[in-house]
Amino acid sequence: MAIDFKPSGADLELIDVRKDFPGFTALEDMDLHIPAGEFFALLGPSGCGKTTTLRIVAGLEEPTAGKVLIGGKDITNTKPHERPVNTVFQSYALFPHMTILENVAFGLRQRKIEDPLKKAMDALNLVELGYAAERRPQQLSGGQQQRVALARALVNRPALLLLDEPLGALDLKLRRQMQIELKAIQMEVGLTFLHVTHDQEEAMDMADTVAVMNKGHIEQMGAPEALYERPKTAFVSKFLGQSNLFVGSIVDSNKESLSIEVGGHKITVPKDRAEKQTGKIAIGVRPEKTTFHRSNPKLSSDHVVVGPGEIIDIRFTGVSNQYLIAIPNVGDVTVFAQNVGISPVIELGEQVWVSWKVEHSFGLSDLPAGNEDE
Repeated sequence: MAIDFKPSGADLELIDVRKDFPGFTALEDMDLHIPAGEFFALLGPSGCGKTTTLRIVAGLEEPTAGKVLIGGKDITNTKPHERPVNTVFQSYALFPHMTILENVAFGLRQRKIEDPLKKAMDALNLVELGYAAERRPQQLSGGQQQRVALARALVNRPALLLLDEPLGALDLKLRRQMQIELKAIQMEVGLTFLHVTHDQEEAMDMADTVAVMNKGHIEQMGAPEALYERPKTAFVSKFLGQSNLFVGSIVDSNKESLSIEVGGHKITVPKDRAEKQTGKIAIGVRPEKTTFHRSNPKLSSDHVVVGPGEIIDIRFTGVSNQYLIAIPNVGDVTVFAQNVGISPVIELGEQVWVSWKVEHSFGLSDLPAGNEDE
């Protein structure tokens, strides 16, 4: 469908942005550059500063220090309505007494923009709701109302679209459908999207680049796959998926790898996958990269083997079985076994060994909480 609707995106830059509230600092000297046309996700738990960042970009909060630039222009002191920015919130905030078309055209009419109804219809067609133009909001599903809110934000042709947990009110199936649609719309219109979310799957599914935030600063930023495969801090390794972490002092090091000893077991990581290479370090592995054995496997040196341990918990999640294995002097290790129709006859209390390839280990730049002073 040919649509006369092509807003253009602009890059966003935050330079040394800080935000202090009475008693605490929400943002600590943040530097961030989002290229034009990118789908960028700020991911983190409640209170990490991601929504404060979005509100500063929108002009709803003033930074204590620093600058905000859109398309190279300093907008730090520009009023919210004068910024080339629109925001889509979790709440749709549609006018119930207006038709969908009138809702989308409302802002254009307020600013006396020419052909408001035509531009509103173009935006509705973009989100595939042109057929519902004369319906009222209450006649639409939650997902449809969210698309109307998106059309209303896009119709003003902003350079930057801010998304504040926009899918949080939707059920799981609808949320996943909207993730696909939202990404498709972003690719079609070429806008710069800044998406704030605490949902790791949502960020991984949609974003070109993800920044994981923690306590007012960005812990790690990069492509979703890179962050997942190579987390650099204990926080990122635990917040973005699950990780098994092992802490110990380095006992062996060569040109290719280094090893620690934990409970009598040698745990190895490639040097090019280790953020820290001296002293006490944490080495991790994702549960889906591990496997278990009923007897001690005789594997080559390119594998790590720990055990034996006792299976203390089994959970069926649909796509996989999750096993929790307690290994003496090592701790609890999680193993994901993909559900391929042939389930291993494994029961609670059984003794097993856990293994994984050394190439799947990663070394962190810090230690998990509670291990710093050991």
